[in-house]
Amino acid sequence: MREPITIIDKDYTQWVKDLVIRYRKCQIKAAIQVNTEQLHFNWLLGHDIVEMKVEERWGEGVIAQLSNDLRKAMPHVEGLSVTNLRYCRRFYLLYSPLESIQPQLGGETTSDTYNTIHPQAEGELQVPDRQNETSNIFNIPWGHHKLILDRVKGDVNKALFFVNQTVENGWSRAMLLNWIDTGLFERTGKALTNFKNTIPDTTSDLAQELTKDPYNFAFAGVTKQYNERQLKDALLSNITKFLIELGTGFAYVGKEYRLQIGETEKFIDLLFYNIRLRCYVVVEVKIDKFDTKDIGQLGTYVTAANHLLREEGKDNPTIGLLICKSKDNTLAQYALESSNQPIGISEYDLEKVYPEKIEGTIPTIKEIEEHIGE
Repeated sequence: MREPITIIDKDYTQWVKDLVIRYRKCQIKAAIQVNTEQLHFNWLLGHDIVEMKVEERWGEGVIAQLSNDLRKAMPHVEGLSVTNLRYCRRFYLLYSPLESIQPQLGGETTSDTYNTIHPQAEGELQVPDRQNETSNIFNIPWGHHKLILDRVKGDVNKALFFVNQTVENGWSRAMLLNWIDTGLFERTGKALTNFKNTIPDTTSDLAQELTKDPYNFAFAGVTKQYNERQLKDALLSNITKFLIELGTGFAYVGKEYRLQIGETEKFIDLLFYNIRLRCYVVVEVKIDKFDTKDIGQLGTYVTAANHLLREEGKDNPTIGLLICKSKDNTLAQYALESSNQPIGISEYDLEKVYPEKIEGTIPTIKEIEEHIGE
């Protein structure tokens, strides 16, 4: 047997590394492709169950019989339990308003049985168009879909929101569950702002989307009486969680950030930069109820940041974000209308958010038995 040789040439070593990376990329692409095709199968199976009205045609026990027959025909295939078939039905029902039937376009056709029962149907059934905003439906794992189906209760807009957020942020199922149960959908984009009047239309919608109301600061662990400094220290002690709660693209610049304005020193509570908006974000945290004087203070800091920090041609105008314990929405809206600086006003919550229901997070006895049976 020939002894292995040792090659120390750096080009050879780099080539080996490149081959390993290339192979792993192929594995990832293959896994994504398998997932996509599985989702297409589940979509079409759900379609057949609904559109063929199989339970009306063959009785309520048809799903159990179908599961049994499919397992016999494909004994090594997973995902054919009664529970999973019912998920396929729910998957189709949730997103079916987004489907289109177009003749002779790509995608999988339905079964011959469907075409026989519905001879008037022309063309091929299409899954939701991959070229529009629903394309990510087929880019997340089936386990994530089942979790979404259990938690959103038929709200297709909420489901699409979490599908797209999962793809954008690479969430695991645990992270997805956490964000659903902290009311992210209901909180996102809800801050009171004057962005429409102070930021160009091309960026005002994105800026609004990056806000929340309220912000969930439960991770800070503040439970006793506290002052502003203690709250800010607690937030920064958990900076990773703080940045995640702020949203996509926020980078921390500094705390008590010093600005020399003429002969006066001023200090910004928290300074961030958002790479999606390409602008500085001045954040002021107040432990009291919103007061109109807060707008004047924050507006001054935003203007100063534009003069002292912003690079013309590189950075967009600075945005201000005031996060307070509570606010009178009418008073806050009037105050915003009085300012020509882009500012948002939100509240924060220190209480831990627990799931209202745990349905879908813990398997039932029936699901465990079915899984063992597989």
